[in-house]
Amino acid sequence: MAPRNVSHATLGSPLAEMAVLRDGRSARVSSFDVTGGNADCRPVKPGASLELASLTGAGCIHHIYFTILAEFPGDYRYLRDMVLRAYWDGEGTPSVEVPLGDFFGLGHERIRYFRSLPITVNEGAEIFGGRATSLTIGLNSYFPMPFSNGARLTLTQEGDYTVGAVWYHIDYEGFDELDPAVGRFHAQWRRENPTTAIGSSPNTTTNDAVNLDGAENYVILDAQGRGNFAGYFLNVDNLGGGWYGEGDDMIFLDGEAWPPTMHGTGTEECFGGGACPNTEYAGPYTGFHLVGNKDFSGKVSMYRFHVVDPVRFQSSIRVTLEHGHANNYANDYSSTAFWYQTEPHAPFPPLLPAAQRRPLAGDDPHDKAYRGLFEVQQVLHGVHQLLAKRRMEMPLETKQRVLEELGPAIERGFATRDYAAVAEHCAECRDLLKQVMMSLAD
Repeated sequence: MAPRNVSHATLGSPLAEMAVLRDGRSARVSSFDVTGGNADCRPVKPGASLELASLTGAGCIHHIYFTILAEFPGDYRYLRDMVLRAYWDGEGTPSVEVPLGDFFGLGHERIRYFRSLPITVNEGAEIFGGRATSLTIGLNSYFPMPFSNGARLTLTQEGDYTVGAVWYHIDYEGFDELDPAVGRFHAQWRRENPTTAIGSSPNTTTNDAVNLDGAENYVILDAQGRGNFAGYFLNVDNLGGGWYGEGDDMIFLDGEAWPPTMHGTGTEECFGGGACPNTEYAGPYTGFHLVGNKDFSGKVSMYRFHVVDPVRFQSSIRVTLEHGHANNYANDYSSTAFWYQTEPHAPFPPLLPAAQRRPLAGDDPHDKAYRGLFEVQQVLHGVHQLLAKRRMEMPLETKQRVLEELGPAIERGFATRDYAAVAEHCAECRDLLKQVMMSLAD
């Protein structure tokens, strides 16, 4: 008699979990208005912490969502100023400690919409400047975050201004006990600004130096315990110019010496790109989702998620990357590492204060355009406040020039990467709006 072949019909499918019937208890905590009204958000004052969730028992968080409105639409300072922390099973120090934007891949306070499997950033209503800015943006995490004896999540505002509105959902499943083979989710942020250029030919793409130990590499993660490395976001502000990405990744497992078991061949290879990417792309596992300028200058962000190929370690892991070949580039590097491991985890490096986490103000065309747009939105917000206070309308000529002509022109400039035009239009907008403010102040 032929053997019976009994299996879940969808075994192996990424959608299989939807078909499997279990005894779990699905639940959500959110910022909904408990009075039944529509005030479904929370303000967070400077230095204050918002307790997002305090869960008991065993369970697993499956989805986290945020959308946030800070001082004015288009004000994205909160992405580095606010810090997300998570504590599992009553631990005293967090297993997750990351600036909010960096957790969701927005490491330079520059908005990029992208769809990977673990992290997605979605659009909201377009405002002045089109898709370059949005009223708010949708931040989504699909990393599973298991716990056996409670979970606590907080969001702290470490900037010097009030964040006016935080909307959030945390979707989770509760059950009786957690499989002891399941690790705990961890996320950690690091920054080195700038990295130290090694050798006699700093900030040059090709050179004859060698790296035979990895000691000067940028460190993405240095963890102790048993676990799986799940991936990372990397942000580079390329101050040196030229192609910065000849650096190899080197992942040292369980205390091994150089050369490590996992040794790569260049930065773009880590993130699945062709040679020297200068256009943006985003996929399920890899992406260069921010490329500021075609000549590689300025701000870039990228990701690599080990979803189908987790990097397993039994006692320790050290994830590193050369900053240029043989570490010969001096650039601003920051990163967020994601991994699962047994507890207790090694102490995290102290998180930099908010002022030291802020991105650099670059002189490259892309950064100048974004800074100009931020100034315009800030002044535009002030004008709208004064007009509302005086119950007045914006002068028709200014409204037509700023909102109906220059605003769409700025959107076109960002779409075509004509950042010089964006900066010029923003300067004109700013000056026109300041004239309105001066007239209202009289």
